[in-house]
Amino acid sequence: MFLGRRRLLVLAAGLTFACSKSSASTDKKPAGPAPIPSQPSPVALNGAGATFPNPLYSKWSAEYNKQFPNIRINYQSIGSGGGIRQIIAGTVDFGATDAPMKSDESQQAPGKLFHVPTTLGAVVLTYNLPGVTTGALKLSSEALADIYLGKVKKWNDPKIAADNQGAELPANDIGVIYRTDGSGTTNVFTDYLSAVSPEWKERVGAGKSVKWPVGLGAKGNEGVTGQVKTVPYSIGYTERAYATQNKLPMAELQNKAGKFVAPTTAAMSAAAEGVELPAELYVSLVNSAAEAAYPITGYTYLLVYADTKDPSKGEAMAKYLWWGLHEGQKFAEELDYAPLPPKVVTLVEGRLKELTAGGKKLL
Repeated sequence: MFLGRRRLLVLAAGLTFACSKSSASTDKKPAGPAPIPSQPSPVALNGAGATFPNPLYSKWSAEYNKQFPNIRINYQSIGSGGGIRQIIAGTVDFGATDAPMKSDESQQAPGKLFHVPTTLGAVVLTYNLPGVTTGALKLSSEALADIYLGKVKKWNDPKIAADNQGAELPANDIGVIYRTDGSGTTNVFTDYLSAVSPEWKERVGAGKSVKWPVGLGAKGNEGVTGQVKTVPYSIGYTERAYATQNKLPMAELQNKAGKFVAPTTAAMSAAAEGVELPAELYVSLVNSAAEAAYPITGYTYLLVYADTKDPSKGEAMAKYLWWGLHEGQKFAEELDYAPLPPKVVTLVEGRLKELTAGGKKLL
C-alpha cells in the first residue's frame, strides 16, 4: 500500500512538471534580436518643382530605382514657384527650382534649406517660321529684348534682318509666347533681358512671374513648346531639351563678347567656367563674359533641409543626391544638359557632407 501511494505521487509530480514545461514553451518569446530583412525597408522620396530639369530628373528616378529597387523617387514637374512653396510647407521631401530662393522665402521655411546644383541647362529661343530654312536664326540681344518689349513686331524688321543676310524673312507679325506659371525658366530668361536691356530692366524686370508687355501665355516648358509648334510665325523661350524633343529650331544668340552662339553643351559649360560659385552654391550665369559662352545658361537646384526629422528618408535623400552628383552626371549630355564642372562637384560634395538627421551626419 505504501509503495502504491508512492507511485501515484511520483506520477502526479511528473505530470505536473510536463504540463508546466509545455505551458512555458508556448508562452515564451523568441530570444535575441528580430531577424534582419534581406532588403532595407522601402522608402519613397517625393519632390516637386522646376519643369526645366524634368527630363533629366525623370531619367535619374528610373535609373536610380533600377540600382536600388527599395528607393522610389517621385517628382512632379509643376514649376519652380510651386517647388519652393511645397518645400516650405513640408508637403514634399525636396523641392526643385531654377531661381534661387529669395530671402523672404527662405525665412518662411521651418528650417535651414540648402541649394544643391544638379546640372547646367540653356534657355533657348525656339520659333516657327514656315518657309525659312537658311540655317539657324540669329538674334542680337537688342533684337530679342525688343521682340519681347513689343517694339519689334514683324519678322522682317531691320533689327532681325541685319543679322540674317540671305534669309527671306516674312513680313508676318511675330507671335510672342511666354510662361504664365511661376517659373525658374522665366526667371533665367528675364534675368538675361534685364542684363542686356536697360529698358526691360526698368519696365519689366526679372522674376519667376512678370507682367509681359505683349504675347500669348502658356503653362510650363511643355506648354510653350506646344504653342510654338502649332502657331505659325511664333517665338518662345524654353529649356533646350523641350525644343530638341519637339524637333523645333533654336536661335543663335549674340553673347557679351559679340559672337553668335548656339546652345550647345560646350557653350553652357563655357558660361559656368567663367563664373565662380559662391558659398551659398547659387549664382546667375546669364550674359557670361566668356567668349564661347551661350548667354542664357543657368544652374538648376534641388532644395533640401539641412537637418531632416526622418532618419531613413534623410539617409535615402543624401545618398540619392550623392549618386546624382556623380553617376547621374553621365546622363546630362544625352538629354541636352551640361554636366557640372569638376570644381563645382567638389563644392557640392562638401555641402552634402553637412546633411544631418537629428544632428547626426548622413554621409
